[in-house]
Amino acid sequence: MAKDAISLRDVAALAGVSVPTASKVLRGQGKVSDATRERILSVAKRLDYQPNALGQFLAQGRSATVGVLTVNAPGAFTMPVLTGATTALGARDLSVLVSDAHLDRALFAATARKLRARNIDGLLVIGDGSSSDIHSVSAGFTVPVVYAYGHSDDAEDASFLHDGYGAGRLAGEHLVSIGCRRIAHVTASDEDRSARDRFTGLADALSDAGLALDPELVHRGDWSQAWGREAAQRLVASGREFDAVCCGNDTMATAVAGVLAEAGIRVPTDVAITGMDNLAGLTGQDDNSLTTIDLRLSALGDRAANYLADVIGGTEYAPGRHVEPALLVAGLSTAR
Repeated sequence: MAKDAISLRDVAALAGVSVPTASKVLRGQGKVSDATRERILSVAKRLDYQPNALGQFLAQGRSATVGVLTVNAPGAFTMPVLTGATTALGARDLSVLVSDAHLDRALFAATARKLRARNIDGLLVIGDGSSSDIHSVSAGFTVPVVYAYGHSDDAEDASFLHDGYGAGRLAGEHLVSIGCRRIAHVTASDEDRSARDRFTGLADALSDAGLALDPELVHRGDWSQAWGREAAQRLVASGREFDAVCCGNDTMATAVAGVLAEAGIRVPTDVAITGMDNLAGLTGQDDNSLTTIDLRLSALGDRAANYLADVIGGTEYAPGRHVEPALLVAGLSTAR
């Protein structure tokens, strides 16, 4: 008998029981003798019977479909979150209905209303960065709503975020471990939550080692390559001693390395450099040249999606922030 032709009726017939009895036993229900239960399970195993997942969901009054509402699906850092989430939901036998708001708040609200009218079992909202706030749409839904890669503005929602503080701390601890003592920091504005978190993590790591960030070696601007170059030029021109530069992202780190090379400063012999985001890893072009912090965005999406699936299945909803740990990826820029 071909595997794709095997049905619950086949299992019941070979086990000598009714279809409802076989169905209940395979769902872990029903009162039958141990011998009958063992016979049904043995036949199902021998036939490699795979129950119809959709049929099981429908029997439970569910659609087996989860809505995913993204703020900016094409974003370089949103995409791995989305990929991790949809892969995880697929592995849980859940279909996915994805809608994107294209960074348009009005479209975001309208799309949420459309999803509310669909027969979905839950909703995953994916933001445009853990430094951004997402307007909560949970009140309009009767199904669980979970947020990822962004803070919901409602403390009663569950938000899954990458660990900016931990990323800064990892970078600081690594630089201290290779002997750096005069560490500069090139980052974005202090008004940016991600920049603030990374700065605080770095400062705490240095403090634990009996060190401190020299305010004259901290340069705040934006996340761009142009700012990375400008900040590095300021560092070189200042005449202040530094033996490492902890950069707020990989884009700035690459720019800083270029300026130091132009100034005859050797990396990592004279100055070690760390970045953040593991951008090369995201694009599949990692050449191990830069030590960086991987924010594990795909794992973040996976974790948020599995959490949503668990809540749909009956697990208690836990509001608040859920943080995904970062990971140090050591490269040549700190290989002293």
